[in-house]
Amino acid sequence: MTTTTSTVDAAAQACIGAAARELHLPTVRTEAVRLAEIALRERQSHLGYLAEVLAAEVDDRSERRRTRRINDAHFPRLKRLADFKVEQVPGLQPAQLATLAKGGYLAAGEPVVLLGDSGTGKSHLLIGLGLAACEQGRRVRYVTTAQLVNELVEAADERVLSRVVGRYGRLDLLLLDEVGYVKIDPRGAELLFQVITEREERASIGLATNLPFSEWGSVFTDARLVAAIVDRVTFNAHIIETGSQSYRLGSKTKPQPT
Repeated sequence: MTTTTSTVDAAAQACIGAAARELHLPTVRTEAVRLAEIALRERQSHLGYLAEVLAAEVDDRSERRRTRRINDAHFPRLKRLADFKVEQVPGLQPAQLATLAKGGYLAAGEPVVLLGDSGTGKSHLLIGLGLAACEQGRRVRYVTTAQLVNELVEAADERVLSRVVGRYGRLDLLLLDEVGYVKIDPRGAELLFQVITEREERASIGLATNLPFSEWGSVFTDARLVAAIVDRVTFNAHIIETGSQSYRLGSKTKPQPT
């Protein structure tokens, strides 16, 4: 390589770096030289090289967006639907789970309700659905019912309730875990109802509960409010029953030789 060529290449690299910073293209800035060397070896055309550089930027940007969606969802742990052992939950239909994983219910704003005893895999499924939605570019938020109610009460006390309700309303998927584990006072129930109503038939809500709907009155003490909440979370809902058999114990139990 001649001195003149080296000088021209250095100037070109500096120009690419400056332009990439201005246009917010970090992958182009870091990968342009490496991909240029590959293009030279493989005798790619100028258009071929440009396509490779732009594809690298798009791929990295998609991965960064996916990572950001997952971080913003605040999952307590990462659980994938593919890792769920469907055979350990009698009555659970793999086809129903596969359909939900595709995300059609999100476009329709339909709820998903997971019903079953504690330890039957509800949270795994809830998080798995949320992860699948994140990977499809959806805005997701996981929160326990008690956490959400506490946040809403604090927001109301600080007179920023409408802002918080609006933020939850803009999500593509709100995941409410542990419905029924903690008794909700009338004020908290009314605030939670506001969030549910904000999303009604427009954006999906997924919730996991250890109580049948007939027993929700033990959690939400206002019978009228209970009826309204149940009506909204079951309308056009996909209801999955995980039963009473412990999924956790089943996952840990090794099959005995016959």
